[in-house]
Amino acid sequence: MRAEMNPAQEQRTEEHVMKRLMSYLSHFKKSLILAFSLLIIATAADVLGPIVMKVFIDNYLTPRYFPLQPLILLAAGFIGLYAISATFNYFQVLLFQKIALNVIQKMRVEVFSKVQHLGLSFFDQTPGGSLVSRITNDTETIKDLYVSVLSAFVSSGIMMAGIFAGMFFLDVRLALICLILMPFLLTLMWVYGRLSSKIYRVTRVKLSQLNAKLNESLQGMAMIQAMRQQKRLRREFGKINDEHKTAMLRSVSLNSLMLRSAVYSVYLIGLIMILSFFGVQSIGGVVQLGVLYAFVNYLDRFFDPVNQVMQQLTTYQQAMVSAERVFGLLDDKRMAPVQQGDESPVISEGRVEFRNVTFSYDGKTDILKDISFTANPGETVALVGHTGSGKSSIINLLMRFYPVEHGAIYIDGEPLKNYSDAELRNRIGLVLQDSFMFVGDVTDNIRLSHDVSDEEVKAAAQFVQADRFIEKLPNKYHERIGERGATFSSGQRQLLSFARTMTLNPKVLVLDEATASVDTETEEAIQAALARMRKGRTTIAIAHRLSTIQDADQILVLHRGQIVERGTHQSLLKEKGLYFKMYQLQHGKTGENETIAR
Repeated sequence: MRAEMNPAQEQRTEEHVMKRLMSYLSHFKKSLILAFSLLIIATAADVLGPIVMKVFIDNYLTPRYFPLQPLILLAAGFIGLYAISATFNYFQVLLFQKIALNVIQKMRVEVFSKVQHLGLSFFDQTPGGSLVSRITNDTETIKDLYVSVLSAFVSSGIMMAGIFAGMFFLDVRLALICLILMPFLLTLMWVYGRLSSKIYRVTRVKLSQLNAKLNESLQGMAMIQAMRQQKRLRREFGKINDEHKTAMLRSVSLNSLMLRSAVYSVYLIGLIMILSFFGVQSIGGVVQLGVLYAFVNYLDRFFDPVNQVMQQLTTYQQAMVSAERVFGLLDDKRMAPVQQGDESPVISEGRVEFRNVTFSYDGKTDILKDISFTANPGETVALVGHTGSGKSSIINLLMRFYPVEHGAIYIDGEPLKNYSDAELRNRIGLVLQDSFMFVGDVTDNIRLSHDVSDEEVKAAAQFVQADRFIEKLPNKYHERIGERGATFSSGQRQLLSFARTMTLNPKVLVLDEATASVDTETEEAIQAALARMRKGRTTIAIAHRLSTIQDADQILVLHRGQIVERGTHQSLLKEKGLYFKMYQLQHGKTGENETIAR
């Protein structure tokens, strides 16, 4: 949760957020003008209704004078005003809601687009559930601001102004007496706004934490059940849920006190003032019952919009907190690295060079230290080392998921930062250990959104020997794939990701333990495919199983972010250093002696 702000800071923040929210309405000026015009007409019809009734009571009912034609006209006028109010209110509400939905649609697209361009450093530090909460729950709350709050505030303000205009038209003295209530009401609204904003800020944070915990539980359900962590997760979820309930109960208590009791008390004071005025007036003269009726009716109608505004203040405070969170996301500076400079170099050979690269995720601890190596076209460079040695960080920098701050990376002699995203993604093929599948069919997951024909999709699948299992599927290349490809084996998903990569015909292959999730038979098929894929291409491969990279042209052994050994498989075994120990652990001494003998 963010640090506490003083009242002046909160006021400035709220004003800034409101101005920004209002800026979205500038795209719908014509619709807004029409909606406001309809609202004013509907309000005017509402305000005129009690005046018509006042005329009927004072001019006809009290003196018991009932001429047919004037009464018919009055009745028609009263019904006409009601019909105008109902009709115009319907269309103004419809217009306001249409504007609100268009605004929120635009905002959601902006938020989603922003998320697509945020750097991985943002996702490293932001829980997925919290992010989903901002994009869905928070934007939905902002929608309520446009749909309910703004129209309620505007219509209530116009209605109250119209009611006071009617009061002054009937009796200036009594209208001035009623005007005394306004400072009390404004103070009540201000106090409620101050108290509710703090409560709803806590509520939104706790809801975000609930979503984050729920997302974590759903993503890791297999591990939770396997490790019997259900009780722990229920306990943690229950704790956050209790904190959310406590905040909501505080909100209910505040609403019960401020929205019901306090407002009704002010209403009773106003009613007593009106009745007292007419009581005093009746002592010395005749009381106009029509005026009394109109004033009591106006007072009742006046507190309807007051109650509406007070009730909408709840939604308003929620929306302001949500808007602040959404705008915080839109303003986040942790963007994915992009091309620098106006040149557009092309990757033609795929020569990769790291020069004295040092990297830190948090700006404090160096994960990579002075990394330098060259991978020439057609060569395979393997990265090996214990967990946390920096292998994946090298891949992340080469893919430009994170910016290079110390040192430089070159491809074909050009700095990595000079290439466009399109060039990098089309010329560098990435295959991860955990292959991600999208909802769709087999062809969609191989093609993605690239301009690739069905024949090229099948050729890529045949190239990596994925066609062997695809042809056995009931619908073959049109077989449906569910969320994350759960109905496919890990080996099948890996083969599909290989085919996906080969459709781009990349110059550089990046393999992050690409055979770790496949069985021996599938691995042999992939290794055969990789042998063909590597021809004429630069290949950089992370490997935990050293048997898979024995034929690499260069093996880099990393330890605590540094390259401590480099060479071929045979030369590194002869050195009997870290690589030798790793190989010995995986294959035993007999395997090592046999390998050296060869």
